[in-house]
Amino acid sequence: MLLTLSNFHDRGARSEQFTSEPHLIRSLSLMDVIMVGIAAMIGGSIFVLTGPAIGLAGSAVIIAFIINAVITLFTAMAYAELGSAMPEAGGGYLWVREGLPRPNAFISGWMAWFAHIVAGSLYAVSFASFVNGFLESINYDFFQSNGFISIDKLIAVLSIVGFIYLNIKGTSETGKAGVIVTIVQLGLIFTFIGIGIWIMYANPEWTINFNDFIPLGITGIIAAMGLTFIAFEGYEVIVQTGEEIKNPKKNIPKAIFISLTAVVVLYCLIAFVSIGAIFPTDISSWEFIGSYGELGIMKAAELVMPYGAFIILIGGMISTLAALNATTFSSARVAFAMGRHYNLPHQFSSIHKKNKTPYVAILLSGLIMAFMAYAFPLDQIAIAAGVIFLLLFVQVNLAVINIRRIYGDKLNYGFKMPFFPMFPIMGIILKISLAIYLLITAPLSWVITLIWVAIGFGIYRLYTFKKEIDHYAPIITSEGDLTRAEFRIMIPYTPENPDRLIRYALNIAKATNGEINVLRTITVPHQTPLSAGIAFSDRAKKSFTQLEKIIDEENIMNHYLVRISHDTNESVLATIEEQKIDLMITDFETLRNSKKLQALVTCNILAIKTSGEDNLLFEPINKKVNPNYIQKKYNLTVINDHRHDSDLIFKAIEWLEISKSFNINILSLKNKKNDSAIREDLYKSKKLDYLKEITFESNDLYLPEEAENNAEQLSDLILSAINASQPDLVITSSVIGKFSFFNSTQLLVLIDQLNCPVIVTKDFNIPVVHSAKFWLSKIFHVNR
Repeated sequence: MLLTLSNFHDRGARSEQFTSEPHLIRSLSLMDVIMVGIAAMIGGSIFVLTGPAIGLAGSAVIIAFIINAVITLFTAMAYAELGSAMPEAGGGYLWVREGLPRPNAFISGWMAWFAHIVAGSLYAVSFASFVNGFLESINYDFFQSNGFISIDKLIAVLSIVGFIYLNIKGTSETGKAGVIVTIVQLGLIFTFIGIGIWIMYANPEWTINFNDFIPLGITGIIAAMGLTFIAFEGYEVIVQTGEEIKNPKKNIPKAIFISLTAVVVLYCLIAFVSIGAIFPTDISSWEFIGSYGELGIMKAAELVMPYGAFIILIGGMISTLAALNATTFSSARVAFAMGRHYNLPHQFSSIHKKNKTPYVAILLSGLIMAFMAYAFPLDQIAIAAGVIFLLLFVQVNLAVINIRRIYGDKLNYGFKMPFFPMFPIMGIILKISLAIYLLITAPLSWVITLIWVAIGFGIYRLYTFKKEIDHYAPIITSEGDLTRAEFRIMIPYTPENPDRLIRYALNIAKATNGEINVLRTITVPHQTPLSAGIAFSDRAKKSFTQLEKIIDEENIMNHYLVRISHDTNESVLATIEEQKIDLMITDFETLRNSKKLQALVTCNILAIKTSGEDNLLFEPINKKVNPNYIQKKYNLTVINDHRHDSDLIFKAIEWLEISKSFNINILSLKNKKNDSAIREDLYKSKKLDYLKEITFESNDLYLPEEAENNAEQLSDLILSAINASQPDLVITSSVIGKFSFFNSTQLLVLIDQLNCPVIVTKDFNIPVVHSAKFWLSKIFHVNR
């Protein structure tokens, strides 16, 4: 046996220190955050991307902008909902942490941090380019390279350094600077729009510019959408203000919807007047603009008003500065949140004592941003940032579904999206579609994305994960065999009845040549430092004595772990990942009452409702006591709708039947739609190696259509069919048809009426697939 005690005192001290650290202060008004959102969404894109988009779609670029806004709205509502209910620095990273299993949170934060930094670098380089254009327009040749120094790159770096200083100086100062810069930016945009509309009003023939409204067809609209969609995703920056905005419950949703609406209108108006207010000869206005690509809007402005190009250049400079300010702010908040949760070094969460800003996160994020702006070509990296944002939005849309499942009405929402969960599912589908579009049109962006994610995953496995669980659920006692088995079973220890699940685990361990891990969690109140739990370690270790004796008698490899945590669920989730658990055997009521475990566990689960006489089902284990005892056969009934957990159900049959003590009856729930699926499932089961030597009967229960939508009727039909076989043990999937044993009152009544142990299986699915399937079935169903 090996016994190790972790050096817990230092970690406990860090926990106590963390609780006393200063926090960010709420100094930003609604207007401040609206301006942050507008600045992030406009950037320089309104001047740089609108021209090429017009070249791709013609006048129909306005349709492309509106469709992009609708697509964006699905995810924007998820951000508004979660931003109002969980207003903390970190935004999408924080919600993925709450709603998806590890390592999604680290990967999402790692991606978001990179994407914000790349965006900031791009804005800085774009600012330098606009400055270059401005100086060239006044015939001032300042930007010639001087030896090894690239002056435009140097300007980009200096602009970043300036905003690093401003952001460290204070959030209020950052907000005021953002408001001033954005107001100047909007003033220039409205000047261009106003003069353009006046010219159109004075020239009734302007409508001729829109006669051929969709010159390049639907493909042109789609191409313009693909080019400009990322411009409308600035709400990720807005939610990063969650800990610093006043009244976030109301103001975050308002800021998201107001800024998004304003930006869409501005993009449409810029395109509208650029096309409608110019009258080039021998060429249509949209072709004229498109022929100049990124300079198209500037060339249009030259024809619209005096010094038009000059004004657009000034507008571009101001816009990129406003966006640089916003992304410097947001990248630092992502790093700050990751440091707070030990997904980055904890120093990232340090807050300046005087300025109340995350100065370490700002400084390091800004320095990386400056290095990238100076050293790297950013065109493909910028497109990769677009892919990364799309993947982050997919995770957030999924997280909003799971967070509603986990927390229900416990969160205080300032906004809840309608038609839930249809909208986040639509958001998932649309964002994945756009990501695939980028895979086809810019495959190198995906290569960069995958490399960055792979680097992050390596850091997570080698460093971050250990730091995180050492802080939130540290091991204080670990005992067990030095060797490890390939198949690993975990049982959360319950002091009230510690051995009630052990017989199931022993049978499964024998069938799989596996090991049993028993986890004991010492729960400490949130207001108490974790170090207080160390006093209970000896008592916790002694509690394993009875289980250790039972397991050693069967010569099964075993390990015993004691963790301290504020949250038992966090301890369980950490152990499953750290110990690479394949199967968790837990009490049914424990799992039913924990939405968090249901949503975030990353292994298969057998949730067992015991009866107190479970040991009798596994008499071969007790045969040593009486070698002459004649083995009794027990009735094992399996409920299978062949749509949920079928593979795990058949594995559970094989695991338990190693004792050769069961007569097995599979009750197949049939309807008109799944008859062929059942035949295929049963055929496959007979071919599986682990079921070849097991004999079972199969009976069918045909469900009328009304029973599929009525849990009470479904429950009555199943109970009648099961009672006919007089089961001693029942195995069922966690979901039957459209109803879950964890949520449906009628199915819970069914379990209580069976008067025998019941094993409820729940297999691990990829969260996106599992949740999407779950909620798609719910969309067209009213639970009765």
